[in-house]
Amino acid sequence: MVYAFAMLDTAAGTAEEVCQTLRDATGVVDAHVIAGDFDVMVELTGDDPRDILETITETVRPLEGVGTTRTYVCLD
Repeated sequence: MVYAFAMLDTAAGTAEEVCQTLRDATGVVDAHVIAGDFDVMVELTGDDPRDILETITETVRPLEGVGTTRTYVCLD
């Protein structure tokens, strides 16, 4: 099992809606509105790193309001 975190920059006023949408997505464990350089933090899981890539490219990035993404794969 692979775990990762993705940090998302979202358009003004869209962070909560992005979180709510992602919480129901396959491969997403949870999503939170956060303070700091990014607006949303998403916890992801998959059987291998390609599952994480698929979730980011097919589910997260196409969402309305999502801009820059940064993905961090857990090593332990």
